[in-house]
Amino acid sequence: MRIAMLGTRGVPASYGGFETAVEEVGRRLVARGHEVVVYGDRQHPHVREHLGMEVVHVPAVPQKQLETLSRTGIAALLAVTGRRADAAFVFNAANAPYVPLLRARGIPVAVHVDGLEWQRAKWGRAGRGYYRWAERRAVRTADALIADAPGLVDYYLREFGVPTELLRYGAPILEHVDRARIAEAGLEDGGFHLVVARFEPENHVLEIVRGYRRSGARMPLVVVGSAPYSAAYTAAVREAAEGDERIRLLGGIWDQQLLDALYAGARTYLHGHSVGGTNPSLLRAMGAGAAVAAWDVGFNREVLGTREWAFRSPEGLPSILAAAEADDALVARLGARARSRAAQAFRWDDVAAGYERLAEALASRASIHALGRAARRAPARAVADPAIL
Repeated sequence: MRIAMLGTRGVPASYGGFETAVEEVGRRLVARGHEVVVYGDRQHPHVREHLGMEVVHVPAVPQKQLETLSRTGIAALLAVTGRRADAAFVFNAANAPYVPLLRARGIPVAVHVDGLEWQRAKWGRAGRGYYRWAERRAVRTADALIADAPGLVDYYLREFGVPTELLRYGAPILEHVDRARIAEAGLEDGGFHLVVARFEPENHVLEIVRGYRRSGARMPLVVVGSAPYSAAYTAAVREAAEGDERIRLLGGIWDQQLLDALYAGARTYLHGHSVGGTNPSLLRAMGAGAAVAAWDVGFNREVLGTREWAFRSPEGLPSILAAAEADDALVARLGARARSRAAQAFRWDDVAAGYERLAEALASRASIHALGRAARRAPARAVADPAIL
């Protein structure tokens, strides 16, 4: 089959979860004998082929509200005017307006709906309204919907009465990590607590910093991340950390080997994400064998398979940090359990096989369109709260 992938920054993957999924799934589909074309940005202008995938570079408007939409719109135009694909995967429900264009060309489309994007505070009223509308648009126009977490499967069934395909992310199992690189950050192996996140309210970096300050932790808190669109939130995090020499704000780290060393060498990995589905940063920490303390929402509980170290406020963190620093055996047990679950439940080969089956079904004209095109959102009382998903 010829399979098109649209809606991301493309490959080589150097940004986020969608891009990693495209790279890991696409390379495996190529290995299974399929032709894969990936539409992405112009970050790697000289790359025309990557791991067997055809790479098409697409311009975009460099503005938060328009970047993804403009890039995917041009990609859709290229897809319908070029050689027809047998199936297309469109990532991000925000790109739903382009689904009818692809289907008009005879290309069946599955939309990866991502998490509950309309609940993110970084979007204003108009942005949140658009994402709510785009969810419904994806349901009404796509041939299939893809969710990366059981909570999202339940959400779309409850909200719209339509099924979704559960296709998770894979977890990289980090076996050969150069832990000596930890010293480059002035840290000791096993002697720090780690946060890796974009600085957004739903990722609760601020709450983690405040909770750490309330603790008697001896080991430093290392915060990796930045906020490309929110200087105010970054300022709030810096203000919360100011005056505490134990807190080290490292900013963004794009050296994957160094970042992997930090995951593998952390005493704990503190995960504050609350809105998305299966989070790639959490999976990477699990694959590194980190002992994880996570924000107490269904998405995180399901991925970890436990809520042993769960918190919902700054006040919930000090006791976890105290236990982590006092009990070597507990830290080792939780880290080993996280790594084992990552290796068993989140395998890229299984994920790619699921995408292949779905592409084959789409190419044979299997579709939920007849059901979804008349779908209506359930009454407001049924709207899901991510805290209970």
